[in-house]
Amino acid sequence: MTHAPYTVQDYKTDLKPVWCPGCGDFAVLNSVYRALADLKCEPHETVIVSGIGCSSRLPGYVETYGFNSLHGRVLPIATGAKLAAPNLHVIAVGGDGDGLAIGGNHFMHAARRNVDIAYFIMDNEIYGLTKGQAAPTTPHGDKTKSTTYGNPEISIDPCALAISLGASWVARAFAGDVKGTTELMKEAITHHGFAFLNIISPCVTWRGDDQMKLLRPLCRPVAANHDRSDAAAAMQYVNEPSDRLTVGVLFSSPRASLLDEMIDIRERAAGVAMPPGRGEILVAFA
Repeated sequence: MTHAPYTVQDYKTDLKPVWCPGCGDFAVLNSVYRALADLKCEPHETVIVSGIGCSSRLPGYVETYGFNSLHGRVLPIATGAKLAAPNLHVIAVGGDGDGLAIGGNHFMHAARRNVDIAYFIMDNEIYGLTKGQAAPTTPHGDKTKSTTYGNPEISIDPCALAISLGASWVARAFAGDVKGTTELMKEAITHHGFAFLNIISPCVTWRGDDQMKLLRPLCRPVAANHDRSDAAAAMQYVNEPSDRLTVGVLFSSPRASLLDEMIDIRERAAGVAMPPGRGEILVAFA
C-alpha cells in the first residue's frame, strides 16, 4: 500500500445510490469509503466485484475498478482477478441470498482454498430486490412474501458456515456502527487469505423500518479474552439468541493462501527456489 493523500471523497463516483431511504447498505458504503481512505488504497490497484441484488450495486458507487457479475458468481470472478493480478486489493461484495443460495457452492470453495480476498456480505435476512422472499438467512417462522404462514426452514448462520468451511478470518459487523464496521473492513482487506465479514444490514422495506433501532441495543463486542484462533470458541458466537448480536472478529487463523500454495507447487515442480512472498504467477501454470 502507498501513502497517497486520498480522502473519502476521492472514492466517491458521480452515481447516486438508489437504495431505499434508511437501507443499511448506505452505512456499509460509507464504511467502504473510510476503510479504503484509511488504508490509502490506490483506486487503480483496487477492484470491487459483486453479484446481483440490492447490495451488489455497490461497485458503481466506488471510484475503483469494479465488476458487477452474475447472480451468485462474485467469488469465482474475484478469485480470477486475484490470481491474474496478485498485487490488486480484491474485495467481493453482495447479499446473503446472492452469496449463500445460488452462490453457496462458490462460497465453500473460496473459503477452503483460502483465496486472498476480502468478502463482505450485506446480510438483510431477505431477498430485497425481488420483493421480499425468504432467503437462506431468514429466521425460522418469519412471514415473508414467499412464506405466508411462516418460514419452514432453519436459517443459515453465515459466520458458522465460513468457519466450518475453512475461512482463515471471520467477523461480524452491524451496519449501524460505521466506525466499528470500518475497522473490521480494514482488518479484512489487510488479512492474507480469505477474510469473511458478515455485515448485518437491515432492509427497511421488507424487514421493517424499525430494524436499526431494534438491533443497535443488541450489539455487544466479542469478549476481551476471546481466543480468536480457536474455532470452537468462535462457534459460541454463532446462532445466538435473538436478544444479542455479537460483533467483532470471531475467528482468525492465518495460513498459506491459494496463491502461496500454487507458487510453492510451481517452484517444487521446477526445482528452483524463489524468494518467499513473491507475488507473481505464471499464466503457463494452468
